[in-house]
Amino acid sequence: MPKRTRAQRKGSSKNIRTPSHRYDKEADFDDVKGEVVDIVHDPARSAPLAKIELDNGEERYIIAPEGLKTGKTIRCGISAPIEPGNRLKLAEIPEGVPIHSLETNPGEGGKLVRASGAYATVSMHDAKRTVVKLPSNKIKELNPDCKATVGIVAGSGRKEKPFVKAGNKYKAMKARGKQYPTVSAVSMNAVDHPFGGSTKPGKPKNTKSTAPPGQKTGSFGASSSGKRKR
Repeated sequence: MPKRTRAQRKGSSKNIRTPSHRYDKEADFDDVKGEVVDIVHDPARSAPLAKIELDNGEERYIIAPEGLKTGKTIRCGISAPIEPGNRLKLAEIPEGVPIHSLETNPGEGGKLVRASGAYATVSMHDAKRTVVKLPSNKIKELNPDCKATVGIVAGSGRKEKPFVKAGNKYKAMKARGKQYPTVSAVSMNAVDHPFGGSTKPGKPKNTKSTAPPGQKTGSFGASSSGKRKR
């Protein structure tokens, strides 16, 4: 019996690593007022978190924006001023203000723009929509009742620091449950990948969508591939 390919070995559930146990802090708040008591690190996030002590004694965490300091009071609501850390509806935020942690539907919590150094910009207001420019330069229309946090997510210089050593890169990828190092398929041996053993794939890259893991490489269930001939 031939040796199992690399894709087949990876398909085993025991080899899948998920970092879900690292997400121990829920970073969101709504309709509250509190004071920032600490800035903490979350191993599952690229951005720092701000620890908030509410007026009723509860503790919450939010994604810390740039300029947020301990001792500052933050608010969530229509009456909140336009300051970093305050959370209010998109309809109340002026055009050109950087925001993060946007809701896609009113009341569901922040879903968009939560990575370190990321921010979106309010482009235009309308009666039934608010146009927002995302970090990818894509334009998205949202409900004016969706809430967002004012400011730019802290930790913008994270990618500027080099890894220097391969071990540091490996640990960073392991924390995200990603494979490292990676090798191109054509650089592998034939026993490790269907594309291996030559400088280019020696057979069509189309694969059935029902193919087993060892054969599921290339274009899955594609009706055609490559440059169209005229």
